[in-house]
Amino acid sequence: MPELRYNPLLDTWTMVATNRQHRPHLSADYCAFCPGDGKLVPAKYDVFVYPNDFPVLSQNPEGIDKKKTNKTFVAAEAYGKCEVILYSSVHTKKIYELSDAHVLKIVELWTQRYQELSEDPKIKYIFEFENRGEEVGVTMLHPHGQLYAYSWIPEKVRSELNNCKKYFKKNGSNLFKDLNAAEKKYKKRIVLENKSFIAYIPYFTDYPFGLFIVNKKLKQNFTEFTLAEKKDLAEMLKKVVKGFDKVYDRPFPYIMSIHQSPVNTPAYKDCADYFAFHIEFYPPLRAKDKIKWYAGSEMGAGAAANPLDVDECAAIIREKIK
Repeated sequence: MPELRYNPLLDTWTMVATNRQHRPHLSADYCAFCPGDGKLVPAKYDVFVYPNDFPVLSQNPEGIDKKKTNKTFVAAEAYGKCEVILYSSVHTKKIYELSDAHVLKIVELWTQRYQELSEDPKIKYIFEFENRGEEVGVTMLHPHGQLYAYSWIPEKVRSELNNCKKYFKKNGSNLFKDLNAAEKKYKKRIVLENKSFIAYIPYFTDYPFGLFIVNKKLKQNFTEFTLAEKKDLAEMLKKVVKGFDKVYDRPFPYIMSIHQSPVNTPAYKDCADYFAFHIEFYPPLRAKDKIKWYAGSEMGAGAAANPLDVDECAAIIREKIK
């Protein structure tokens, strides 16, 4: 049964869910996300959300076996929500092949899910993301993303929040405001910009094409965006992904992580002072047919290494976006 197990070395939780071992894998002649059989999705849709069939988190979790826990072995119910966000009913559509109005519907669906799930007081963080490509473990090729709503703030996000707060206390300014300004002044790593968002490959990224999209007004989550800002984000996402695919003239694999403000967490109620909505891309290619593996030093010690010059990578993708 799914449960959370506390990792005292990292002060975080590991999700244990043996039910996910039975997830389906890339079928050549059948897709559960395509309209047709009526079991999972409607006969017709533009965008659609439904509960993950193999969730690690649930709003009605099973209880834990307290006989197997003690001061060292700490467990908790796997409370939360796992959802699938379908971008289109057309199996072969890439996000940049959709109309601006259609991609706006995806942004609006992300917004709606964030708003609704934030009303559950047990939910502390809502994470919307996309895995694209077999290189990052995708098992269904239909265009889609996912959403995990956690009952705790995951380690990486918590680290970002804490370090942004530390920067604010030391410098009296929002780190993302300063990052945006510094990258604009340097210019070479800026990839794309519109009225509401700026896209660049940060000075410190650990992936060759590890692009960030950052909100210029430093808003915290989807629910704070105006319609114009949502349209700007939809437009930028289309251009960025299309640019990625042109880099090596092939579908570009990536993990797209949407980082927003926590919910129902008083410790971070002031995060508007030091944090900002942003999207992080983790694309694992360092060449057309070579993977930048996160191994050894990266995985074992958490000491990242980037094999390419990010200034050169930014120049490549900037040219492809034109």
